[in-house]
Amino acid sequence: MPESIRFAHRFDGITGSAIRAIFKLIAQPGMISFAGGNPSPAALPDAEAARIAEAVLRERGKQILQYGATEGYPPFLESLKPYAEKAVGCPLPAVLPTTGSTQAMDLLCKALIDPGDVILVEDPSFLGNLQCMKFYQAKLVPVESDEGGLRMDKLREAMERHHPKMLYVIPNFQNPTGKTLAPERRPEIARLAAEHHCVVAEDDPYRDLRYRGTFHPSIKSYDKDGWVVFMGSFSKIISPGLRVGWIAGDEDIVRKCTLGKQSTDVHTANLTQAVVDRFLREDFLPGHLEKIRADYAAQCDAMLAELEKFPEGVTFTRPEGGLFIWAELPEGVNTQELLARAIERHVAFVPGTSFYAHGGHENTLRLNFSNSTLEQIHAGMAALREVVAEALNT
Repeated sequence: MPESIRFAHRFDGITGSAIRAIFKLIAQPGMISFAGGNPSPAALPDAEAARIAEAVLRERGKQILQYGATEGYPPFLESLKPYAEKAVGCPLPAVLPTTGSTQAMDLLCKALIDPGDVILVEDPSFLGNLQCMKFYQAKLVPVESDEGGLRMDKLREAMERHHPKMLYVIPNFQNPTGKTLAPERRPEIARLAAEHHCVVAEDDPYRDLRYRGTFHPSIKSYDKDGWVVFMGSFSKIISPGLRVGWIAGDEDIVRKCTLGKQSTDVHTANLTQAVVDRFLREDFLPGHLEKIRADYAAQCDAMLAELEKFPEGVTFTRPEGGLFIWAELPEGVNTQELLARAIERHVAFVPGTSFYAHGGHENTLRLNFSNSTLEQIHAGMAALREVVAEALNT
Protein backbone atom coordinates (compact mmCIF):
# COMPACT_ATOMS: atom_id res chain seq x y z
CA MET A 1 0.00 0.00 0.00
CA PRO A 2 1.36 3.48 -0.82
CA GLU A 3 2.73 5.09 2.33
CA SER A 4 1.11 8.46 1.62
CA ILE A 5 -2.40 7.21 0.86
CA ARG A 6 -5.10 8.99 2.89
CA PHE A 7 -8.35 7.18 3.52
CA ALA A 8 -11.65 8.96 4.08
CA HIS A 9 -12.37 9.91 7.68
CA ARG A 10 -15.56 7.85 7.53
CA PHE A 11 -13.32 4.80 8.02
CA ASP A 12 -11.93 6.13 11.29
CA GLY A 13 -12.77 3.67 14.03
CA ILE A 14 -14.33 1.16 11.61
CA THR A 15 -12.93 -2.29 12.33
CA GLY A 16 -15.26 -4.43 10.20
CA SER A 17 -17.84 -7.01 11.17
CA ALA A 18 -16.91 -9.18 14.13
CA ILE A 19 -19.03 -11.96 12.64
CA ARG A 20 -17.20 -11.87 9.32
CA ALA A 21 -13.90 -11.97 11.17
CA ILE A 22 -15.03 -15.05 13.11
CA PHE A 23 -16.04 -16.77 9.86
CA LYS A 24 -12.37 -16.83 8.89
CA LEU A 25 -11.60 -18.76 12.08
CA ILE A 26 -14.34 -21.35 11.83
CA ALA A 27 -13.86 -22.72 8.33
CA GLN A 28 -12.07 -25.78 9.65
CA PRO A 29 -13.88 -29.14 9.32
CA GLY A 30 -15.99 -30.25 12.27
CA MET A 31 -16.61 -26.73 13.60
CA ILE A 32 -20.04 -26.18 15.15
CA SER A 33 -20.92 -22.54 14.65
CA PHE A 34 -23.46 -20.61 16.68
CA ALA A 35 -21.84 -17.42 15.36
CA GLY A 36 -23.77 -16.37 12.26
CA GLY A 37 -27.37 -15.55 11.57
CA ASN A 38 -27.85 -17.96 8.71
CA PRO A 39 -31.12 -19.72 8.04
CA SER A 40 -31.01 -23.50 8.23
CA PRO A 41 -29.87 -25.14 4.98
CA ALA A 42 -33.06 -27.21 5.22
CA ALA A 43 -35.08 -23.98 5.10
CA LEU A 44 -33.61 -22.84 1.77
CA PRO A 45 -36.06 -23.73 -1.05
CA ASP A 46 -33.45 -24.56 -3.67
CA ALA A 47 -35.62 -26.84 -5.82
CA GLU A 48 -38.48 -24.33 -5.91
CA ALA A 49 -36.08 -21.48 -6.66
CA ALA A 50 -34.51 -23.43 -9.54
CA ARG A 51 -37.93 -24.18 -11.02
CA ILE A 52 -39.08 -20.59 -10.68
CA ALA A 53 -35.84 -19.08 -12.03
CA GLU A 54 -36.06 -21.24 -15.14
CA ALA A 55 -39.73 -20.40 -15.62
CA VAL A 56 -39.36 -16.63 -15.30
CA LEU A 57 -36.33 -16.58 -17.61
CA ARG A 58 -38.21 -18.55 -20.24
CA GLU A 59 -41.25 -16.30 -19.95
CA ARG A 60 -39.60 -12.87 -19.54
CA GLY A 61 -35.91 -13.49 -20.09
CA LYS A 62 -35.26 -10.52 -22.37
CA GLN A 63 -36.81 -8.10 -19.87
CA ILE A 64 -35.17 -9.69 -16.85
CA LEU A 65 -31.69 -9.76 -18.40
CA GLN A 66 -31.91 -6.08 -19.40
CA TYR A 67 -31.38 -3.06 -17.14
CA GLY A 68 -34.40 -2.36 -14.96
CA ALA A 69 -35.99 0.54 -13.14
CA THR A 70 -34.46 1.65 -9.86
CA GLU A 71 -37.99 1.70 -8.46
CA GLY A 72 -38.22 -2.06 -8.91
CA TYR A 73 -39.16 -4.86 -11.33
CA PRO A 74 -42.80 -4.00 -12.23
CA PRO A 75 -44.39 -7.43 -11.56
CA PHE A 76 -42.61 -7.61 -8.20
CA LEU A 77 -43.90 -4.16 -7.24
CA GLU A 78 -47.43 -5.43 -7.92
CA SER A 79 -47.03 -8.38 -5.55
CA LEU A 80 -44.77 -6.66 -3.01
CA LYS A 81 -47.06 -3.77 -2.07
CA PRO A 82 -50.01 -5.87 -0.84
CA TYR A 83 -47.60 -8.26 0.89
CA ALA A 84 -45.83 -5.35 2.61
CA GLU A 85 -49.09 -3.68 3.66
CA LYS A 86 -50.33 -6.92 5.19
CA ALA A 87 -47.04 -7.38 7.05
CA VAL A 88 -46.96 -3.80 8.34
CA GLY A 89 -50.69 -3.63 9.02
CA CYS A 90 -51.48 -0.34 7.28
CA PRO A 91 -51.49 1.35 3.85
CA LEU A 92 -48.02 2.29 2.62
CA PRO A 93 -47.54 5.40 0.45
CA ALA A 94 -44.37 4.06 -1.19
CA VAL A 95 -42.38 0.81 -1.29
CA LEU A 96 -38.88 0.36 -2.76
CA PRO A 97 -37.22 -3.04 -3.36
CA THR A 98 -33.66 -3.09 -2.06
CA THR A 99 -30.67 -5.40 -2.26
CA GLY A 100 -31.35 -6.92 1.13
CA SER A 101 -32.58 -4.90 4.09
CA THR A 102 -28.94 -4.03 4.75
CA GLN A 103 -29.10 -1.76 1.73
CA ALA A 104 -32.36 -0.28 3.02
CA MET A 105 -30.54 0.92 6.13
CA ASP A 106 -27.66 2.26 4.04
CA LEU A 107 -30.02 4.18 1.76
CA LEU A 108 -31.94 5.61 4.69
CA CYS A 109 -28.70 6.86 6.24
CA LYS A 110 -27.62 8.25 2.89
CA ALA A 111 -30.91 10.12 2.62
CA LEU A 112 -31.04 11.51 6.16
CA ILE A 113 -27.74 11.51 8.03
CA ASP A 114 -25.12 14.24 7.98
CA PRO A 115 -21.88 13.89 9.96
CA GLY A 116 -22.60 14.48 13.63
CA ASP A 117 -26.33 13.77 13.46
CA VAL A 118 -27.60 11.79 16.45
CA ILE A 119 -29.08 8.33 16.01
CA LEU A 120 -30.62 6.63 19.03
CA VAL A 121 -29.99 2.87 19.13
CA GLU A 122 -30.98 0.00 21.34
CA ASP A 123 -28.26 -1.13 23.70
CA PRO A 124 -27.20 -3.66 22.38
CA SER A 125 -28.20 -3.59 18.70
CA PHE A 126 -27.41 -5.23 15.36
CA LEU A 127 -23.70 -4.72 14.73
CA GLY A 128 -24.03 -4.59 10.92
CA ASN A 129 -26.28 -1.55 11.02
CA LEU A 130 -24.27 0.04 13.81
CA GLN A 131 -21.33 -0.11 11.42
CA CYS A 132 -23.47 1.41 8.64
CA MET A 133 -24.40 4.36 10.89
CA LYS A 134 -20.76 4.87 11.81
CA PHE A 135 -19.81 5.00 8.12
CA TYR A 136 -22.16 7.97 7.77
CA GLN A 137 -20.38 9.54 10.76
CA ALA A 138 -23.44 9.67 12.96
CA LYS A 139 -23.24 10.12 16.70
CA LEU A 140 -24.70 6.95 18.21
CA VAL A 141 -26.52 7.32 21.52
CA PRO A 142 -27.52 4.02 23.17
CA VAL A 143 -30.86 3.80 24.96
CA GLU A 144 -31.33 1.39 27.82
CA SER A 145 -33.66 -1.59 27.38
CA ASP A 146 -35.30 -4.09 29.70
CA GLU A 147 -37.19 -7.34 29.10
CA GLY A 148 -39.82 -5.42 27.12
CA GLY A 149 -37.33 -3.70 24.84
CA LEU A 150 -36.65 0.04 24.81
CA ARG A 151 -37.52 1.74 28.09
CA MET A 152 -39.90 4.59 27.37
CA ASP A 153 -38.60 6.79 30.20
CA LYS A 154 -35.06 6.49 28.84
CA LEU A 155 -36.23 7.06 25.26
CA ARG A 156 -38.13 10.24 26.18
CA GLU A 157 -35.10 11.47 28.10
CA ALA A 158 -32.77 10.78 25.15
CA MET A 159 -35.05 12.51 22.67
CA GLU A 160 -35.39 15.60 24.83
CA ARG A 161 -31.66 15.77 25.51
CA HIS A 162 -30.11 14.82 22.16
CA HIS A 163 -32.70 15.91 19.53
CA PRO A 164 -31.99 12.85 17.35
CA LYS A 165 -32.41 12.66 13.61
CA MET A 166 -33.26 8.96 13.79
CA LEU A 167 -34.16 6.10 16.12
CA TYR A 168 -33.16 2.59 15.02
CA VAL A 169 -35.17 -0.27 16.52
CA ILE A 170 -35.68 -3.99 15.86
CA PRO A 171 -39.08 -4.67 17.44
CA ASN A 172 -39.46 -8.44 17.03
CA PHE A 173 -36.95 -11.02 18.30
CA GLN A 174 -34.26 -8.40 18.32
CA ASN A 175 -30.79 -9.07 17.00
CA PRO A 176 -28.81 -9.82 19.16
CA THR A 177 -30.95 -10.35 22.27
CA GLY A 178 -34.03 -12.10 20.88
CA LYS A 179 -36.27 -9.74 22.89
CA THR A 180 -39.60 -8.42 21.62
CA LEU A 181 -40.68 -4.81 22.05
CA ALA A 182 -43.70 -4.72 24.38
CA PRO A 183 -46.91 -4.01 22.43
CA GLU A 184 -47.93 -1.07 24.64
CA ARG A 185 -44.63 0.71 23.87
CA ARG A 186 -45.11 0.69 20.11
CA PRO A 187 -47.73 3.46 19.82
CA GLU A 188 -45.73 5.53 22.30
CA ILE A 189 -42.65 5.32 20.06
CA ALA A 190 -44.69 6.53 17.06
CA ARG A 191 -46.08 9.40 19.17
CA LEU A 192 -42.63 10.43 20.43
CA ALA A 193 -41.25 10.35 16.89
CA ALA A 194 -43.90 12.78 15.69
CA GLU A 195 -43.49 15.02 18.73
CA HIS A 196 -39.71 15.26 18.33
CA HIS A 197 -39.56 15.09 14.51
CA CYS A 198 -37.38 11.98 14.67
CA VAL A 199 -37.49 9.33 11.94
CA VAL A 200 -37.94 5.81 13.29
CA ALA A 201 -36.16 3.10 11.30
CA GLU A 202 -38.25 0.03 12.15
CA ASP A 203 -36.17 -2.99 11.08
CA ASP A 204 -38.29 -6.15 11.14
CA PRO A 205 -36.66 -9.08 9.28
CA TYR A 206 -37.73 -11.72 11.83
CA ARG A 207 -41.43 -10.87 12.17
CA ASP A 208 -42.68 -14.07 10.49
CA LEU A 209 -40.45 -16.30 12.62
CA ARG A 210 -42.66 -16.41 15.72
CA TYR A 211 -42.78 -19.78 17.47
CA ARG A 212 -44.94 -18.97 20.48
CA GLY A 213 -47.05 -16.09 21.75
CA THR A 214 -49.03 -13.66 19.60
CA PHE A 215 -48.11 -11.23 16.82
CA HIS A 216 -47.97 -7.54 17.77
CA PRO A 217 -48.85 -4.56 15.54
CA SER A 218 -45.90 -2.76 13.97
CA ILE A 219 -44.76 0.65 15.15
CA LYS A 220 -45.52 1.86 11.63
CA SER A 221 -49.19 0.92 12.02
CA TYR A 222 -49.48 3.64 14.71
CA ASP A 223 -47.72 6.27 12.57
CA LYS A 224 -50.10 9.10 11.65
CA ASP A 225 -47.56 11.62 10.31
CA GLY A 226 -45.03 9.66 8.26
CA TRP A 227 -42.15 9.58 10.73
CA VAL A 228 -41.79 5.77 10.78
CA VAL A 229 -39.97 3.95 7.97
CA PHE A 230 -40.38 0.17 7.83
CA MET A 231 -37.64 -2.15 6.53
CA GLY A 232 -38.41 -5.74 5.58
CA SER A 233 -36.51 -8.66 4.11
CA PHE A 234 -36.98 -12.02 2.41
CA SER A 235 -33.54 -13.18 3.57
CA LYS A 236 -34.68 -15.04 6.68
CA ILE A 237 -37.89 -16.48 5.21
CA ILE A 238 -36.87 -17.38 1.63
CA SER A 239 -33.15 -16.90 0.97
CA PRO A 240 -30.36 -14.53 2.05
CA GLY A 241 -28.48 -15.30 -1.18
CA LEU A 242 -31.19 -13.72 -3.33
CA ARG A 243 -30.54 -10.39 -1.56
CA VAL A 244 -34.08 -9.01 -1.76
CA GLY A 245 -35.42 -6.62 0.86
CA TRP A 246 -37.62 -3.54 0.89
CA ILE A 247 -38.17 -0.20 2.51
CA ALA A 248 -41.56 1.48 2.90
CA GLY A 249 -42.90 4.74 4.23
CA ASP A 250 -43.32 8.41 3.40
CA GLU A 251 -43.13 9.13 -0.34
CA ASP A 252 -40.49 11.85 0.01
CA ILE A 253 -38.21 9.65 2.14
CA VAL A 254 -38.55 6.66 -0.20
CA ARG A 255 -37.93 8.92 -3.20
CA LYS A 256 -34.67 10.15 -1.67
CA CYS A 257 -33.69 6.51 -1.02
CA THR A 258 -34.45 5.75 -4.67
CA LEU A 259 -32.16 8.57 -5.81
CA GLY A 260 -29.45 7.26 -3.51
CA LYS A 261 -29.88 3.76 -4.90
CA GLN A 262 -29.29 4.95 -8.47
CA SER A 263 -25.64 5.59 -7.72
CA THR A 264 -25.26 2.50 -5.54
CA ASP A 265 -26.37 -0.41 -7.73
CA VAL A 266 -28.79 1.13 -10.31
CA HIS A 267 -31.42 -1.46 -9.32
CA THR A 268 -31.77 -4.69 -7.37
CA ALA A 269 -31.22 -7.68 -9.65
CA ASN A 270 -34.25 -8.28 -11.86
CA LEU A 271 -33.87 -12.04 -11.66
CA THR A 272 -33.98 -12.22 -7.87
CA GLN A 273 -36.92 -9.81 -7.77
CA ALA A 274 -38.70 -11.99 -10.32
CA VAL A 275 -38.04 -15.13 -8.27
CA VAL A 276 -39.45 -13.60 -5.08
CA ASP A 277 -42.39 -12.20 -7.05
CA ARG A 278 -43.29 -15.71 -8.21
CA PHE A 279 -42.95 -17.06 -4.67
CA LEU A 280 -45.51 -14.46 -3.57
CA ARG A 281 -47.88 -15.06 -6.48
CA GLU A 282 -47.81 -18.83 -5.92
CA ASP A 283 -48.66 -18.27 -2.24
CA PHE A 284 -45.60 -20.31 -1.31
CA LEU A 285 -44.80 -18.58 1.97
CA PRO A 286 -47.59 -19.75 4.32
CA GLY A 287 -46.78 -23.45 4.01
CA HIS A 288 -43.04 -22.81 3.93
CA LEU A 289 -43.18 -20.66 7.06
CA GLU A 290 -45.25 -23.24 8.91
CA LYS A 291 -42.56 -25.85 8.31
CA ILE A 292 -39.52 -23.76 9.14
CA ARG A 293 -41.15 -22.29 12.24
CA ALA A 294 -41.70 -25.80 13.61
CA ASP A 295 -38.06 -26.73 12.90
CA TYR A 296 -36.67 -23.51 14.37
CA ALA A 297 -38.84 -23.83 17.48
CA ALA A 298 -37.36 -27.26 18.13
CA GLN A 299 -33.82 -25.92 17.65
CA CYS A 300 -34.50 -22.95 19.93
CA ASP A 301 -35.96 -25.21 22.64
CA ALA A 302 -32.96 -27.54 22.39
CA MET A 303 -30.51 -24.67 22.93
CA LEU A 304 -32.55 -23.28 25.83
CA ALA A 305 -32.59 -26.73 27.44
CA GLU A 306 -28.80 -26.91 27.15
CA LEU A 307 -28.39 -23.43 28.63
CA GLU A 308 -30.37 -24.58 31.66
CA LYS A 309 -27.43 -26.89 32.41
CA PHE A 310 -24.85 -24.08 32.42
CA PRO A 311 -23.15 -23.06 35.67
CA GLU A 312 -24.92 -20.84 38.17
CA GLY A 313 -24.58 -17.17 37.34
CA VAL A 314 -25.15 -17.59 33.60
CA THR A 315 -28.36 -15.85 32.48
CA PHE A 316 -30.01 -15.88 29.08
CA THR A 317 -33.04 -14.65 27.16
CA ARG A 318 -36.00 -16.84 26.18
CA PRO A 319 -37.07 -15.55 22.77
CA GLU A 320 -40.52 -16.24 21.34
CA GLY A 321 -39.09 -16.33 17.82
CA GLY A 322 -36.23 -15.20 15.62
CA LEU A 323 -32.79 -16.78 15.38
CA PHE A 324 -30.85 -15.71 18.48
CA ILE A 325 -30.41 -16.23 22.20
CA TRP A 326 -28.42 -13.75 24.29
CA ALA A 327 -26.41 -14.87 27.28
CA GLU A 328 -24.59 -13.03 30.06
CA LEU A 329 -21.84 -14.52 32.17
CA PRO A 330 -20.73 -13.27 35.57
CA GLU A 331 -18.79 -9.99 35.61
CA GLY A 332 -15.09 -10.47 34.98
CA VAL A 333 -15.46 -13.17 32.32
CA ASN A 334 -14.25 -11.97 28.92
CA THR A 335 -16.10 -13.78 26.13
CA GLN A 336 -13.56 -12.66 23.52
CA GLU A 337 -10.95 -14.68 25.42
CA LEU A 338 -13.51 -17.43 25.89
CA LEU A 339 -14.04 -17.65 22.11
CA ALA A 340 -10.44 -18.79 21.53
CA ARG A 341 -10.90 -21.64 24.00
CA ALA A 342 -14.25 -22.54 22.48
CA ILE A 343 -12.81 -22.72 18.97
CA GLU A 344 -10.23 -25.19 20.29
CA ARG A 345 -13.26 -27.35 21.23
CA HIS A 346 -14.70 -26.82 17.73
CA VAL A 347 -17.53 -24.51 18.73
CA ALA A 348 -17.98 -20.81 17.96
CA PHE A 349 -20.20 -17.88 19.03
CA VAL A 350 -20.12 -14.08 18.75
CA PRO A 351 -18.81 -12.09 21.74
CA GLY A 352 -21.40 -9.53 22.74
CA THR A 353 -19.22 -6.43 22.99
CA SER A 354 -19.48 -5.75 19.22
CA PHE A 355 -23.24 -5.23 19.53
CA TYR A 356 -22.84 -2.23 21.84
CA ALA A 357 -22.42 1.18 20.25
CA HIS A 358 -19.67 2.07 22.69
CA GLY A 359 -18.27 -1.40 23.42
CA GLY A 360 -17.89 -2.85 26.89
CA HIS A 361 -20.08 -5.64 28.28
CA GLU A 362 -17.32 -8.16 27.63
CA ASN A 363 -19.21 -10.83 29.60
CA THR A 364 -21.97 -11.19 26.99
CA LEU A 365 -22.40 -13.39 23.91
CA ARG A 366 -24.87 -14.11 21.12
CA LEU A 367 -25.87 -17.64 20.13
CA ASN A 368 -27.57 -18.61 16.86
CA PHE A 369 -29.55 -21.85 16.78
CA SER A 370 -31.03 -21.86 13.26
CA ASN A 371 -27.94 -23.01 11.37
CA SER A 372 -27.21 -26.11 13.48
CA THR A 373 -28.88 -29.50 13.68
CA LEU A 374 -30.29 -30.73 16.99
CA GLU A 375 -27.30 -33.04 17.30
CA GLN A 376 -24.89 -30.16 16.72
CA ILE A 377 -26.73 -28.01 19.26
CA HIS A 378 -26.46 -30.66 21.96
CA ALA A 379 -22.79 -31.40 21.21
CA GLY A 380 -21.74 -27.78 20.73
CA MET A 381 -23.52 -26.48 23.81
CA ALA A 382 -22.03 -29.28 25.92
CA ALA A 383 -18.55 -28.24 24.77
CA LEU A 384 -19.34 -24.57 25.41
CA ARG A 385 -20.66 -25.41 28.87
CA GLU A 386 -17.33 -27.00 29.73
CA VAL A 387 -15.45 -23.94 28.48
CA VAL A 388 -17.63 -21.64 30.58
CA ALA A 389 -17.30 -23.85 33.67
CA GLU A 390 -13.51 -23.84 33.34
CA ALA A 391 -13.48 -20.04 33.01
CA LEU A 392 -15.61 -19.63 36.13
CA ASN A 393 -13.40 -21.96 38.15
CA THR A 394 -10.12 -20.26 37.29
